Amino acid sequence: MHAITNWEEVPLFDRDEAEAAFWAENRPDLRLMESSLATSAESAESVTITLRIDPRMLARIKRLARSRFLNYQSMIKQWLSERMEQELRER
Repeated sequence: MHAITNWEEVPLFDRDEAEAAFWAENRPDLRLMESSLATSAESAESVTITLRIDPRMLARIKRLARSRFLNYQSMIKQWLSERMEQELRER
């Protein structure tokens, strides 16, 4: 069984059967699942910001998040965190 370490590895599914076949062969890595959950300490330390996004892009992001059973704001934070780690590793 393959461990998914990044949500980008999960495709968008057009049929329930395709999704069931994918998850029969793959599973999310524990660290990935843990990074998707905000702890109470993280939420207490959060800062609210305003970010303007094209409505079509936001609709696509929300659709992606729903397909992964995530809150779209959490998914965006996860993407930012993953990209920040990647940028820091490449230095």
